[in-house]
Amino acid sequence: MTDPYDDATPRRPLDLAGLQRRLADFAAARDWQPYHTPKNLAAALSVESSELLEIFQWLTPEESARVMDDPDTAHRVTDEVADVLAYLLQLCEVLGVDPLGALAAKIDRNEHRFPAGRPDHGSP
Repeated sequence: MTDPYDDATPRRPLDLAGLQRRLADFAAARDWQPYHTPKNLAAALSVESSELLEIFQWLTPEESARVMDDPDTAHRVTDEVADVLAYLLQLCEVLGVDPLGALAAKIDRNEHRFPAGRPDHGSP
C-alpha cells in the first residue's frame, strides 16, 4: 500500500479541498488555466478512464480481482486512478461542483430508487 502522504511536502492529512488547491496551484504555476476548460477537462477525464480500463481489458474477472498482487500492474492502476481523480477534481473546481456533496446526494437518490430488500431491483 502506498503512503497517503506526499514525501515532497510537509506531512499533512490528505483531503479533497487540499488536493484541489494543489492541483489548481500546479496548473497556475504553469499557466495552464486557459486549457483547463470544462470540455478539455471532461475529455482528459475520459481518456484517463480509458487508460485505466485498458489495464483490465482482456483479463478474466478472477485476474482482474488480483491486479494489485503484481507490483508493476498495481503501480499502473494506482497511477491511472490518480489521473482520473485529478481530472475529476479539476473539473469539479472549474464548474463549482462539490464532489462529496454530489456523491452524497446521488447515494440518497439511489437509496430511494433502489430500496434494500426489494427483489425487483437488479444491479444498476
